[in-house]
Amino acid sequence: TGKQPSSTTIQADETCDYLNSHLTIFVVGASGDLAKKKTYPSLYALYRLSFLPASVVICGYARSHKTDAEFRDHLVRTYDDVRSAETASGAACVNRLFYFAIPPSVFVPIGTSLKNAIIGPSEEEEKEMGNGCDGGDGTGTGTGQQHIGWNRLIIEKPFGKDTASFEKLSSAMGALYTEKHLYRIDHYLGKEMVKNLMMMRYSNAIFEPLWNRNHISNVQITFKENFGTKGRGGYFDGYGIIRDIIQNHLLQVLTLVAMEPPVACSGENYSNYVRNEKVKVLDSILPVELEDCVLGQYLAPEDGSEPAYVDDPTVPDDSVTPTYAAMVLRINNPRWEGVPFILKAGKALNERKAEIRIQFKQPPGAAAMFPGEKIPHNELVMRLQPDEAVYMKMNVKEPGLRTTPVISELDLTYKSSFPDAFNVDAYTRLILDVLRGSQAAFVRDDELRSAWKIFTPVLHRIEREKVQPIKYAYGSRGPAEADELLRKEGFKYHAEYEWQSRSNL
Repeated sequence: TGKQPSSTTIQADETCDYLNSHLTIFVVGASGDLAKKKTYPSLYALYRLSFLPASVVICGYARSHKTDAEFRDHLVRTYDDVRSAETASGAACVNRLFYFAIPPSVFVPIGTSLKNAIIGPSEEEEKEMGNGCDGGDGTGTGTGQQHIGWNRLIIEKPFGKDTASFEKLSSAMGALYTEKHLYRIDHYLGKEMVKNLMMMRYSNAIFEPLWNRNHISNVQITFKENFGTKGRGGYFDGYGIIRDIIQNHLLQVLTLVAMEPPVACSGENYSNYVRNEKVKVLDSILPVELEDCVLGQYLAPEDGSEPAYVDDPTVPDDSVTPTYAAMVLRINNPRWEGVPFILKAGKALNERKAEIRIQFKQPPGAAAMFPGEKIPHNELVMRLQPDEAVYMKMNVKEPGLRTTPVISELDLTYKSSFPDAFNVDAYTRLILDVLRGSQAAFVRDDELRSAWKIFTPVLHRIEREKVQPIKYAYGSRGPAEADELLRKEGFKYHAEYEWQSRSNL
């Protein structure tokens, strides 16, 4: 259903050499919401788009009503049937994709079972034996006349709760698999507008010369949901909005906004070029200070139509877990010193929206040239969801006889500018990247290590001091104190302007 792709916009290319081999896909945690809502629909989309081989087996494993030991035993026994299907395919080469739609607490035991019973020896051992077929990442093994090309694992967040828990998880998984095996997925990196960031920055001559502290006043990256925890209160209360959204999704977007130009944005080895620059900018970010944060927790609306956060039966009555946070990050490097990067995320707010907002400094001399007039700041806004768009807020003369500046925009709204374009879901795009062996949009272990160093101190302080979040009404913009934080950091709000999506016009 819906818009169908055209052959000119989506088609296989030389990076899809896996299409000539047999593919086995394991979904571990097959009965969960993630698998039902994202994994299976994405695999079906890839099938409809002809991005799955003619010879493919998709197998799901669920641990419902099983102990960890029973689940692992079932996993190994059932795989015998899949191995028979691989053999019966007659393919010279078999590739395997494992999707871990499971909690991180069972990553290591399930990863160990897969390693011992299915995946087999390490890359180094295989090189010594001379086995494997050309899978593009050196992760092959040999089984008689049929060879295993590659084994790749997609792992879902959370990747720990702080630096120590991440290091423990990373060390355990690293003992089983190398970075070539592991694809730590963050679906924000698969969004169309996030994918567009590097193209915009580096292929348009007007942007990169302005992309620095000399011209940019502040950067906001915002995530807003217009609903509460929706039955996930028990899970959410153990993590909070900082771990759930800011430390991963928004920070990943920040790295693409703030990083230095990589050697290449496509082509051979570009994945490492991009991720190297992301790590460099993360290493330049100072740890967040509590004094640079506003924390909030939503109350029930006045009409009582929705429960307050603590009214969720799975949330403790005295919970101080924030459902809203605004935080200022400071990048200590020559490009960005003095420019605040403000990350905001919240639940039960007035709208659903995710965007990047880059506010530029006032043009020199403008106040003197237009005495008595208020000159609004230029802004470049990239709307990630919904209604993907890029627009630049520009100052023009108000029509008529007066010389009065008003805000207009240069607007690229995707639905109106590309009415026939077919845009796949972020998960579909990222699973295709895994099949192609492209890791640029996946999180490397050193990225996570650097990310947790930024947030662990303030997270521990919030928990140690039991910092009380500011209450805000369900359906509001969040705590008023967040607006004051933005003003303190130099953000200028222009209430007389509101962007209208051209897709709705």
